[in-house]
Amino acid sequence: MPQPDLSAAEPLGRPVAKISLERLFEDEESPLLGFAYGFVRRREIAEDMVQEAFLRLHRHWAEVENPRAWIYRATRNLCLTWIRDHKRETPMREDQPPDTTALEPAPPDRALDQLEALGTLRSLLAELDEADREIVRLKYAEGMRYKQIAERTGLSVSNVGYKLHHILRGLAGSLRQSGVHHSGT
Repeated sequence: MPQPDLSAAEPLGRPVAKISLERLFEDEESPLLGFAYGFVRRREIAEDMVQEAFLRLHRHWAEVENPRAWIYRATRNLCLTWIRDHKRETPMREDQPPDTTALEPAPPDRALDQLEALGTLRSLLAELDEADREIVRLKYAEGMRYKQIAERTGLSVSNVGYKLHHILRGLAGSLRQSGVHHSGT
């Protein structure tokens, strides 16, 4: 079955046809590498996790309804499994010389909790519809004000605020349901 051409994707708010695996790889490989690196802190391991996630997606392509969310969830799960299996290893940060002992690492259980929370949040963001994900991206990745987001999306300023409030509230509820709680740190 031929994959749809998404070069002329529909405007925000309308459903978009399922993306092709090649297009997903082009769009998400770099962000996924950063995502995986945030968990494992080793570039070569992050690359392995992303490669394995794409291989698994390829095997299950026909069954997957939301490939973007699926690939982030698979990458997260692979990374968490790797962390669990290698928890006794102490990887060096790439920017830390081998003889540096001045930095005190977070307790392993707290660091793992933080990584799991971040992974859960990224997975939930990937599950948002494209229009909502774009609003969050413009606000928090681009640092835009509501007025700028309104100009970019065609929404009213008040609608941007309303939508963003409800998106964040929904994300917070989903995080609580998945066992992630704000620790105040």
